[in-house]
Amino acid sequence: MQTAKQIQSDIEAPPRKEYVKLSHWFYERDQESWDRRIEHDAKSGRLDFLVEEALEEKNAGRLRDL
Repeated sequence: MQTAKQIQSDIEAPPRKEYVKLSHWFYERDQESWDRRIEHDAKSGRLDFLVEEALEEKNAGRLRDL
């Protein structure tokens, strides 16, 4: 397995177009990971407090249109 320094060097070597593709791939991968974490947290109930807070604000009439 390559070290981080070797990977960094490899990333700097290709043309800009290839760098952009790689950058996009990293971004998509990070987003997919984040989506999985949010989905897991939602299913496990870790985000229920957000729904409860929103409902409390709505019932108290403290919500407003953006």
